[in-house]
Amino acid sequence: MPSQEKRDFSDLRALFLNCTLKPTPQMSHTEGLIKVSIAIMEKNGVSTEVLRPVDFAVAPGVYPDMTEHGFDKDDWPAIYEKVIAANILVIGAPIWLGDKSSICSKVIERLYSTSGDLNEEGQYAYYGRAGGCLITGNEDGVKHCAMNILYSLQHLGYVIPPQADAGWIGEVGPGPSYLDPGSGGPQNDFTNRNTTFMTWNLMHLARMVKDAGGIPAHGNQRSKWDAGCRFDHPNPEYR
Repeated sequence: MPSQEKRDFSDLRALFLNCTLKPTPQMSHTEGLIKVSIAIMEKNGVSTEVLRPVDFAVAPGVYPDMTEHGFDKDDWPAIYEKVIAANILVIGAPIWLGDKSSICSKVIERLYSTSGDLNEEGQYAYYGRAGGCLITGNEDGVKHCAMNILYSLQHLGYVIPPQADAGWIGEVGPGPSYLDPGSGGPQNDFTNRNTTFMTWNLMHLARMVKDAGGIPAHGNQRSKWDAGCRFDHPNPEYR
């Protein structure tokens, strides 16, 4: 059935951070699922980019530039510029021992390191952007990983649409991964449906937020709170 959607998404940008442990050009099962979402976005005019943080010298830590805290090199500031330029951020991660990858944990820590930045309205810098996640593996934990990632994104300021996650784990236990021959992953209707719904919901919400000029800048401006504004707090004299 052809889509009847007529909305224009051509001015939206999406960044996918594939938190695989495998450097390019090794095959990444997570990227296989990411490409499904990208295909839908690109068909509708969204500009997309995929980065594997493992390809970069992303130092651990919770500061914007870890070269100021003892590390010789830190590529995160350049990645952050791409994050902040994107209307949509999708974090992809494999499951290891029932949890997201170590690379994914490091990425979330580094996103947190810049969460105190403010936009022109005095809101936290990630306001006005939509976030989602994609998970792959051959052990249980898709929803556990998604809960952690999506909580982290909303806490930092991202808006999270309905059905903002999708994943594939196949049969739990040792066995084929998403792109392995005979896995059934690329043909799985549940995964394909959820990935499609997630992608469209991200585009819809990013479109709505951008058209609205972002999240309304009242009651959430750190700069005005620091200046003494209390936005109808019932006890404005507590300070």
